[in-house]
Amino acid sequence: MSNLYQSQRAMRRMRKQAMDRGVVAILDVGTSKLACLVLRFDGSDRLRDSEGVGPLAGQSSFRVIGAAALRSRGVRFGEITAMQETERAIRTVVQRAQKMARQRVDHVIACFAGARPRSYGLEGGVDLSGHVVKEEDVASALASCEMPDIGPGREVLHAQPVNFALDHRTGLSDPRGQIGKRLSVDMHLLTVEGSVIENLIYCIKRCDLELAGIANSAYVSGVSSLVEDEQELGAACIDMGGGTTGVSVFIKKHMIYADSVRMGGRHVTSDICQCLQVPFDTAERIKTFNGGLVATGMDDREMIAIGGETGDYEHDRRTVSRAELIGIMRPRVEEILEDVRARLDAAGFEYLPGRKIVLTGGGSLIPGLDAVASRILGQHVRLGRPLRVQGLPQSATGAAFSSAVGLCLFAAHPQDEWWDFAVPSERYPATSLRRAVRWFRDNW
Repeated sequence: MSNLYQSQRAMRRMRKQAMDRGVVAILDVGTSKLACLVLRFDGSDRLRDSEGVGPLAGQSSFRVIGAAALRSRGVRFGEITAMQETERAIRTVVQRAQKMARQRVDHVIACFAGARPRSYGLEGGVDLSGHVVKEEDVASALASCEMPDIGPGREVLHAQPVNFALDHRTGLSDPRGQIGKRLSVDMHLLTVEGSVIENLIYCIKRCDLELAGIANSAYVSGVSSLVEDEQELGAACIDMGGGTTGVSVFIKKHMIYADSVRMGGRHVTSDICQCLQVPFDTAERIKTFNGGLVATGMDDREMIAIGGETGDYEHDRRTVSRAELIGIMRPRVEEILEDVRARLDAAGFEYLPGRKIVLTGGGSLIPGLDAVASRILGQHVRLGRPLRVQGLPQSATGAAFSSAVGLCLFAAHPQDEWWDFAVPSERYPATSLRRAVRWFRDNW
């Protein structure tokens, strides 16, 4: 086992310690911003209140008592590139959240968007010794899944059973207690680059914090932005962040696919910055207050003051029409959505019964994005906002905080731990590659 596996073994103990203390911090490490929420849990251990795999929404037993957001430093494409700058930014945002909560936090659950995620579908099955499915039968079926060749330097981030089948009956969410002769299982495995996670773990430890859990931003964004019917019938969540655009597909309340496009809102801002020859902050302000994607007849006459502080009167008094601004922004957004469509096509999204698409993240706030996305993706598209959780400040209810809110729900009810059963030693597969859920048991 690698050092990362050893660290993930300790994360579960850390999470339990945080639950016992009743306070844990949520940290969303993004390219554009860092968001920190401090949660207070009502009970000491809420991880196993629900049996089986149920909906995450509406089951939270926590309250947000502190919140803070800060401009991100040293993060590119959702990955840490400047350790010291990111460390200072994390320290600052956690201290601000602690000050609001008036309580010290030692444990952090973090999410990130980079590391080039890849999804795998695993299958396994076991003949039942008796007629009634028991926990050890489920564990043996999970352990029979054949581990794919994920490649060197990659680690498993999420491992979740998405479907159980008992004889000819499929679509079971919890087979325990039912009668049959053969139990089969379908699993979803999400892998990422191990070095990215190791850098994040090291950075958080440098901040005198303990990492109690880690998740993919696209996954937790889907948890918070998709309503229960969308998670059940099949939907995709497109999390448009600053440096990356995460893609996650859900059905039967499980994530079955995740990927990312290494472009986001900052690339749109960079295009404005280069075309208009303005500083990055000015381009961000122009995009936020005047940007759009769908031109109208009035946009040629609507002039936007670019401004400047160069001292050159002619340069500082420049203006640009909104139609020109739309002409700068739209090609980049269309490029991002084309790449998203390629990811969805690779996932077989068109075969799902629901086929809803939900746009969330800070980049989804661009006016007209839903209309452009409907044309390119060819599906029902809506703008998603995170679920309201108790105590969440009004400033943290926007689409930019979908990952942070979803991570709160993940912290309260991590699906990875609901099927953590002890596998009998004699039922372990002989081949070392056939131990996907042995990792699942040991590390989560």
